[in-house]
Formats: sequence, C-alpha cells, structure tokens
Amino acid sequence: MDVEAFFEEMPFADLLGIELTEIGEGHAEGRVELREELSWDEDRAVAHGGVTFSLADTVGGAALVSLVEQPVPTIDMRVDFLEAGTGDLTAEAEVVRLGEDVGVVEVGVFTEDTHVADARGVYKTG
Repeated sequence: MDVEAFFEEMPFADLLGIELTEIGEGHAEGRVELREELSWDEDRAVAHGGVTFSLADTVGGAALVSLVEQPVPTIDMRVDFLEAGTGDLTAEAEVVRLGEDVGVVEVGVFTEDTHVADARGVYKTG
C-alpha cells in the first residue's frame, strides 16, 4: 500500500488542506494552513476544534498505517484542547501500542509557538 498516496487522495483531508509531511515506522507529521474558512471566530483566525481534531485523527491514522499498510478506521479519539490555535497547525504522532485488533497513537498539535492539543486515538488494525 502506498501510504502517502492513500492520504493524499482522502477527500475530507483534501477539503481541509491537511498535508502529511512525514510518514514512517510508526511516526507521522502533518500540517494544515489556518485559513479564514477554518476559523470559529469571524473577527480573527482561531482554529475550529473540528479542524484540530481532524488533523490529529488524520496524522494519528497515518502513523499507524505506516506499520500495518492498510486503512485503520478510528474507534475512539480523545482530544484535550490546551490553547487556542491562532496560526497554522502542525501535528506529530507516535504509535504507542500495536495490537492484533487495535492500535493506540498519541498526537500533539501545535502552532509555531503554542501547544494547542494532545490527543490519543484508538484505531482498528485487524
């Protein structure tokens, strides 16, 4: 399976502008440019929580797909929002457990100078 092509062709990630910048060996990184359409505040650019969640979910899934080389549907994801995302968002994901049926991934979401959110995703691997 071509992991990069799989995520590049994902319509929802494309709609949001999510770009994967690194994928391999249980690790993935990605970014999304904070555009006006992705803000919850009409007066200034502040990332909507759904954008932060979607970035974390996509990058977390990519980290796991790099190991299992198949799609991994999300079973559950918990996101702790720590600060407002007022700039372009980046995410870094690491697989912390790979089981026969499920995998667990931890993801951090950041702006250039702010730790925006921490997430833990559980995905179906088998």
